[in-house]
Amino acid sequence: MNTPIKSICLVEPHKVGIHSVSYPIKQDSDVLIKVDGMGICGSDIGAFRGTNPLVTYPRVLGHEIVGTVIEAGFGMPDNVKVGDKVILEPYIYCGDCYPCSIGRTNCCETLKVLGVHIDGAMQEVVRHPANMIIKAPDMPIHELSLAEPLTISLHAIHRTKVKAGEHVAIIGAGTIGLMAALVAKVYGATPILIDILDKRLEYAKSIGIPHTINPTKENDLEALKSITNGRMAEVVIEASGANIAVQNTLKYTSFAGRIALTGWPKTETPLPTNLITFKELNIYGARTSKGEFEEALELLASRKIEPKDIISKVIKFDEIPYYIQELSDNPDDYLKIIAVF
Repeated sequence: MNTPIKSICLVEPHKVGIHSVSYPIKQDSDVLIKVDGMGICGSDIGAFRGTNPLVTYPRVLGHEIVGTVIEAGFGMPDNVKVGDKVILEPYIYCGDCYPCSIGRTNCCETLKVLGVHIDGAMQEVVRHPANMIIKAPDMPIHELSLAEPLTISLHAIHRTKVKAGEHVAIIGAGTIGLMAALVAKVYGATPILIDILDKRLEYAKSIGIPHTINPTKENDLEALKSITNGRMAEVVIEASGANIAVQNTLKYTSFAGRIALTGWPKTETPLPTNLITFKELNIYGARTSKGEFEEALELLASRKIEPKDIISKVIKFDEIPYYIQELSDNPDDYLKIIAVF
């Protein structure tokens, strides 16, 4: 089939639009997916602004994808057939390097993320490795598009081995931070959401997050001591990417505490390593996700994580360029925007 298809293409920073691309040609180990829905991610906005050094141009965007299998391929999961709704796992790994050899494919030395390192899936039809699709439960398309960002939050929770009864301080009340707080509640822990925007914190309270702190309005350390009875948080998840927030993780964490660094600062962050030794902290990088899609889908399907609490707006595919600009200009007005065909 040679029919051109529509895609959302970033020609250069600040220039995004709907462009025709060639109909994808699949290899034996690929599937063809009719794309049904997709989320707009912060990485898409970073690419639009020209602030993501990993992105080259032109680039088709999109990695938070749900679609329908229209052509099968070798290696497709046994429970998936043509016509099924699936989620795309968007982290393409080599399978040969050391991290891949021990099953940590998200740490692949040559990892390629859709819409970042290589063209993404904001297009009508996309080819994808057949072994990197997950069968979707019977849910609305726009809700299924939350699965990928939820896996990022889950990965940070898993990396730090959050347990019931612990306090989990989460810096950054955007989509990833808010979902991490909601997951912490599901796990029986007590989330404490920290952000400098009252609007975000008030919303978090409205959907059941018990504790919020605005460091610009109150003494964050004293507030944490009060909530944790002086211990500080056993777990801290950094989900903002701000340098000062990375530094604050060491102050917010209890002795023998654990830290997950999920945000991506644009510059290096100096840290007082004596504090790491003094408290004997475990600090974990938390990059993308590995093996968390099934749990993410179960949490969404069971409504343990309520999709309507995360989705700010559902739009049509043709509206994506407008809302990428809107998200770049007014990022604090939205949590997650989902597009559907």
